[in-house]
Amino acid sequence: MHVQDWLETVPAVSIYALVGLVIGLESLGIPLPGEIVLVSAALLSSQHEGINPFILGACASVGAIVGDSIGYAIGRKGGRPLLAWLGAKFPRHFSEGHVATAERSFQKWGMWAVFFGRFIALLRIFAGPLAGVLRMPYWKFLIANVLGGIIWAGGTTAVIYYVGVVAESWLKRFSWLGLVAAVLIGLASMLIVRRKAKKAATDHAAAEPEPVPAAE
Repeated sequence: MHVQDWLETVPAVSIYALVGLVIGLESLGIPLPGEIVLVSAALLSSQHEGINPFILGACASVGAIVGDSIGYAIGRKGGRPLLAWLGAKFPRHFSEGHVATAERSFQKWGMWAVFFGRFIALLRIFAGPLAGVLRMPYWKFLIANVLGGIIWAGGTTAVIYYVGVVAESWLKRFSWLGLVAAVLIGLASMLIVRRKAKKAATDHAAAEPEPVPAAE
């Protein structure tokens, strides 16, 4: 059975729950392809009346906001040891370089780092936990979290949905292009963040004073 045909048999409530769950877990700090799942579901909703784009966007927004809030609470309680533990478990995502880059963004932009971090694939998993670790005031975090979650999730759903409606006949034959575009965007953002992370790690290592030899 073709994947598209299989997706048509999945109940709409399962799609809503899957999107909300994956995005929530990603926002919580677990590396998952939340954006790809959302794009796929939004594209599917543009071709099938059974999936309501408004409900889909709402579920994605709730998942993003709740996931980030739980991540904030965990980060506030776990502190720096939590980042060290995550670095050991997920070295590709929570390396010292990546954490240093994210931390510099928070120090420079404050609550706006939470807002704009929602639109960058790799930074989405940092926003909640790191804001908690850095003790960002919760009211600032909440405002940025809610605005970022709604605009990112709702905006992505709306854009993909209306593109699918306008070009429905074309997308029926080439629906995989939406997924390819999402993957390419995600990879590009990850490469940019990774390059900045390496630079941050190099700068951090260069800034550390050399140990002074003990006097004999």
